[in-house]
Amino acid sequence: MTNTQPTPTPVDVVSPHADTLTGRLERVDSIVRLAVRADGRATRLVENYQAGAVKTRFPRRAADSPLETVLINTAGGLTGGDRLAVAVTAGADAKLLVTTQAAERIYRRSAGAAVIGTNIGVAAGASLDWLPQETIVFDRSALRRRLTAEVSASGRLLAVEAIVLGRTAMGEKAKNVVISDSWRISRDGVLVFADGVALDGDADAVMAGRATGAGAVAFATLVLVAADAESRIDSAREKLATCAGEGGASAWNGMLVARLIAPTGQALRGDLISLIECLRGAPVPRVWRC
Repeated sequence: MTNTQPTPTPVDVVSPHADTLTGRLERVDSIVRLAVRADGRATRLVENYQAGAVKTRFPRRAADSPLETVLINTAGGLTGGDRLAVAVTAGADAKLLVTTQAAERIYRRSAGAAVIGTNIGVAAGASLDWLPQETIVFDRSALRRRLTAEVSASGRLLAVEAIVLGRTAMGEKAKNVVISDSWRISRDGVLVFADGVALDGDADAVMAGRATGAGAVAFATLVLVAADAESRIDSAREKLATCAGEGGASAWNGMLVARLIAPTGQALRGDLISLIECLRGAPVPRVWRC
């Protein structure tokens, strides 16, 4: 069901080209609100609100599979001053998977930062997989990204965020970038996970350090919040031991957290696919292999 109500007035949206009066350039200001509910063994759409460049698509699936949503950024990427806000809610006992059509791209900026905000809600007995493909950060770009989640004690959340510094297959380097990437996850109103990554300057040089990336140019964080999360630690570590890059995992208080680094974006993708499929007990979305 698509919400056709008037959209809120976007902030800093201007004409399709440079404004001859103000000199401002076009900026993306996108909002997606997605909510689902359980209907017997199936999961049904309750809200699908879209404003701006990001659209949602729903691939065919088996009747008892999670409802799958693919986010498509028709702008082709983000740059300084662009904003993307996504709110996803899985109602009681619903099963939802959200991914992206392709890797997000953060392009060179003239001013400001690209801002991405994700808000996730997981109700009692619900399961939500937040599995966007990696974000590629280009030289002279800036990104501020924040993921906030509220998970019921009986809910399950599997969330991944990954960053690649430049298109590694083309030998690109990220010599001048600003990245702020933060996580806040609460369980029944209690904060259980707070994390942040910050890079400002020559990311290639920072990641060369043994205590940072040991030369890696791609990194990811994976968080599983679930009743059985701690029991999955051995299988997660077995998968990480076979990584093309490096990885480690810890588990405590109904949560499993894994960190991965890799020498290329493609290597990181392969490592993530292996770990995600291990923890899901199911394949990654088809778009991950296209």
